[in-house]
Amino acid sequence: MACSIPAVWAEEQAHFDPQHHERTQQLVDELVAEGLPEAWLTETFNQANYSQGVLDAMEGAAERRLSWHEYREIFMTDQRIEEGAAFIQEHADTLARAEEVYGVPREVVTAIIGVETYYGRHKGRHRVLDSLATLAFHHPVRGDFFRGELAAFLQIAHEQGVEPTALYGSYAGAMGYPQFIPTSYQAYAVDFDDDGIRDLWENPVDAIGSVANYFAVHGWQRDGTIYHEASGPTSPPETLSFNQTRSPAVTVADVVEAGIEPEVALEPTLPAVPLMLEFADGSIRYRLGEYNFYVITRYNHSHLYAMAVAELSEAIERQVEDQG
Repeated sequence: MACSIPAVWAEEQAHFDPQHHERTQQLVDELVAEGLPEAWLTETFNQANYSQGVLDAMEGAAERRLSWHEYREIFMTDQRIEEGAAFIQEHADTLARAEEVYGVPREVVTAIIGVETYYGRHKGRHRVLDSLATLAFHHPVRGDFFRGELAAFLQIAHEQGVEPTALYGSYAGAMGYPQFIPTSYQAYAVDFDDDGIRDLWENPVDAIGSVANYFAVHGWQRDGTIYHEASGPTSPPETLSFNQTRSPAVTVADVVEAGIEPEVALEPTLPAVPLMLEFADGSIRYRLGEYNFYVITRYNHSHLYAMAVAELSEAIERQVEDQG
C-alpha cells in the first residue's frame, strides 16, 4: 500500500500543534495523565515536522527488495570487518563482561552494532520526533504502533532530560548505537557503566550491554550455534517452508527427509529453520538455522538481516584472531 498523500492535504497537515491537531492533543492528554508536563509536550509538538520522505522510506526497506547476494554485499566489506575487529579491541573489557553476564559472544554484539550504525558512525539523519510524529499520525496501516513509539520516545526524552528535537535516528524512529525503537529502549536498555543513565545515543558501553541484554531476554542460548551449512537439490523442496522468522518449527529429521543434508552430524530432533539463499550466479545454497538464528530475527524480522549478522560476526572474529 502506497503511503503518499495529496500534496495539498499534506501541506495542511504538516503541523502537529495540539491546538489544531485533535489526535496530538489526545496523546498530550494521555501523557500528562502519566506525569509529563503539558507545556513541555505542547512546545515539543509545535516543533515537530511532517516528513513525506519518512513515509516513502517505509516502503523501500532493503530487506523487502533485495536478494541475499545483494543484501550481503552491503555489510560484508573489508572495512566493516576491519572496523569491527577494532571495535572489539577498543571495548574488549566491556564485551567480555557482556558475554559473561548475558552469554552473547563479543562478535555477535559487535556485528549487530556494525550492521545497525557502522559502530556508531551512522546513527541516522532523521529527527526522531519528526519521524515518529509523521508515522504515528499519517501511516495508513501502522499508525497505532508508531503512536506508542512516539509516546515512549517522549517519556524517555523527558526522563533523561534530553531535548527531543536534538535526537536523530532512522526513518522509523530507531535510535543510538544499536538502533532501538523507543519501546525497546524502555524495555531492554541497561546502564552498563553504572553512571545512572541508560544512554544509547553516545555511550558504547551502555549500547553493548543493552544489545546483549536484548538477546538474552529473547532466549539467546549461551554457547549455542547460529546456523549450519547444508546441501540439497537445485530446486527447493516444496514440502518445506524456507526463510521463516518464527521459532524453529521443523526438525533436522524433517529437513533430511525433504532431501537437504546438513554438512555436520546433527541430532534428528534438533529444531531448525530451513534457509535458502540466492547468489548472483543464480544458484541457491541451503543452511539450517538454530534457535539463536531465530533470536537474531527478534532484532529485525528478516532472515537476510540475521544471516548478515551471523556472517559478519564470523568474519570479525576471524579478523581478530588473525591479528593475534
